[in-house]
Amino acid sequence: MTQAGASRPHIPLQDRLRQLLDGPVALDKRALLGTLYAEVSRYETLAYAAGWNDALATTARRGARQDEDA
Repeated sequence: MTQAGASRPHIPLQDRLRQLLDGPVALDKRALLGTLYAEVSRYETLAYAAGWNDALATTARRGARQDEDA
């Protein structure tokens, strides 16, 4: 993920799609689909990364507990 993508404020996907569809610039079908695809891909990437971060944090907590019990 790029630094620019990570620095964007979090906007729910439905709201972002509404912005794209109702925005001031009229997009042709191809441009609209390309933009929608990029937005959905970005949200999927963020969700995937968040899942990995949660899994790593859980694993780290388990490891810390096991070290304390030993």
